[in-house]
Formats: sequence, structure tokens, C-alpha cells
Amino acid sequence: MKLHNYFRSSASFRVRIALALKGLSYEYVSVHLARGEQFNEDFTQINTDALVPVLEVDGLRLTQSMAIIEYLEETHPTPALLPADAAGRARVRAMTQSIACEIHPLNNLRVLKYLSNSLKLDEDQKNMWYRHWVRLGLEAFEKQLGAGETGRYCHGDTPSLADCTLVPQIFNGKRFNVDFSGLTKTMAIFDACMALPAFQQAQPSACPDFEV
Repeated sequence: MKLHNYFRSSASFRVRIALALKGLSYEYVSVHLARGEQFNEDFTQINTDALVPVLEVDGLRLTQSMAIIEYLEETHPTPALLPADAAGRARVRAMTQSIACEIHPLNNLRVLKYLSNSLKLDEDQKNMWYRHWVRLGLEAFEKQLGAGETGRYCHGDTPSLADCTLVPQIFNGKRFNVDFSGLTKTMAIFDACMALPAFQQAQPSACPDFEV
């Protein structure tokens, strides 16, 4: 199993968490997004989208973090990252997509570069954009947590796909000094997750390509 990823990529971080929770070993292949290595021909032959992560497994090249984790869930079902009941699975997927589809696309690296390079926003304006959308999304997420079977983690008392997605977004937000005040459930779950070895092993500072 080979994972093409970048230590700071939230999408890559999600997959690393899932792999760690399931106890799956893999070869770490760094693709340095800030240096533009995702646009090198050797990588675009692996993923024409020029994005990470890519998981090479069982003769396949899997892209998109949610699809990769769902594949891992189907092929390595224990420990489960989705609840056994249909309603629970729908809730976890909804929370996951709130972050992966609503928050993250507005604050990923290529969007921020476009704001700076093409729209000529200065650093403060770019960061204001970032903080606005992340805070707005997390406020909605906090309400989702208050409306269902939230326990120690996003759904119940075992980590799920939603936790795999939440933790990287909080890491990302901390880099840009997002205001987390009032997000009590969200941040309590983040702290509970980060007490687990799997989340610690997957975090950016534990990656071989980590840079301060």
C-alpha cells in the first residue's frame, strides 16, 4: 500500500487517520504541494487532477479522500468507521460532507493561491476570507453535533469517518488563527481524538516530510 500525500494536506490527513485507526501500514510518498510537485508530469500520470491523496492498493490508484476511506472501510471493516445502522451512517456521512464539501473546498491551497495571485488580495484579506468560511461552517457543524447521537466523538463513543474529517479541519484552522470560541462540542471532540495514538501518529508533525 502506497500513499501519495503531503503533511499539511487536510485531505491526506483524513486518510492517514483512517489508516492508523485500522492499523494498516503503508509507504509514505511525499508530494510537496507548496512547491508545485503535484503538477510534475510523473505525478499527473498518477492523478490527472493533480491533487493528493492518492492511494495505490490492490493494483488500483484511488483518488479523493472520502472515496479512499470508504474503500478502506469496505475492504477492512474492523474497526468500523461507519455505524451499523442506516440512520447513523447517514448522520456520519452528512457531518463528514459538511466539512469535506462545504468548508474545505473554500480554504484549500489552490483557492487561497488564486485569491492572492489572481484576485490580488493581500494577506489580511485572504486570511479574512479563510476565517469567515471556516468559522461559518464550524458553527453549523456545532449545531449538527447538538442534534444527534454525539458522544465522546462525533457519533457515539468510537471514532468515525466524521472525526477523521473534523480533526484535520481544526488543525488547518489553527494555522490561520480561526476563532473557535463557543464551539464547545466541536473542540471537546477534537481534544478527545487527539488523545488517541492513531490521531497522534497521523498528525502533520509526525510525517516524514514535516516542515515548521
